[in-house]
Amino acid sequence: MSPASRTVPNALRVMGLAQEKHFQNYHRVLNRAAWSSWRTSRILLELLIKSFALAGEIVIGFDETIERRRGEQIKAKGIYRDAVRSSKSFFVKTSGLRRLCFALLTEVAFARKVWALPFLTVLCPSERYDRERGKRHRKLTERARQAILLIKRWLPDLELVFVGDGGCAALDLLNAVREEVTVVSRLRLDAALYRKAKAGRKGQLGRGRKKGKRLPTLQAIIDNPKTRWRSLTIKHWYGEKSRKIEIKSGKGRVSGITSANKRCRFAG
Repeated sequence: MSPASRTVPNALRVMGLAQEKHFQNYHRVLNRAAWSSWRTSRILLELLIKSFALAGEIVIGFDETIERRRGEQIKAKGIYRDAVRSSKSFFVKTSGLRRLCFALLTEVAFARKVWALPFLTVLCPSERYDRERGKRHRKLTERARQAILLIKRWLPDLELVFVGDGGCAALDLLNAVREEVTVVSRLRLDAALYRKAKAGRKGQLGRGRKKGKRLPTLQAIIDNPKTRWRSLTIKHWYGEKSRKIEIKSGKGRVSGITSANKRCRFAG
């Protein structure tokens, strides 16, 4: 872990190779040797799982990030919204490379909290970059679908839970991965929720119903004074403090999910 500059020399120092005479050979691994970033990510993920003795259910977080890079050789850069400096009323743009990052979420003993340990990043060029080169542009959700299904092929015997923000609550993405993994995401407060559709009657003609009775929106549940809330204390909140919150849980289906599915969970 080298957050500062000189990543390769810092890695050599950690491994006890600070006095290595031919340190330049380690640089050549990245710029001359033939290697696969996908295979490297898989090896790193397997090492993380083995190091922390994880089994059963594995939780993986994923989100997009902007790598601020400049220069004539940086071809895939674009202009994107800066999520760190922007707010609801103030929009800030930044230039760089957009990447989709996947990180293993596990509790680290000495830190006494859950850490996000990244093992895979996927470059997501802008639409203009692909158009100028005659390539079909793939949205962020399409690249997320490809990476999620690939990680599942790497770990076929484990139960995988992917946690993302509201940007991944896209029906196309959820429908594509719902049979393989569990997805936990945030919903819009005005999202249309429905009960599970009842089974068709015997001898009924035509296609059966895909959704049942309409449920109140999340915003309606918040505004309803009769809503019963349950208190919950979250440890290690931002700023190393505990925070008490109130939650309301329930079951429902999002309009557009083509079948009853327990693998798509949402939080509002």
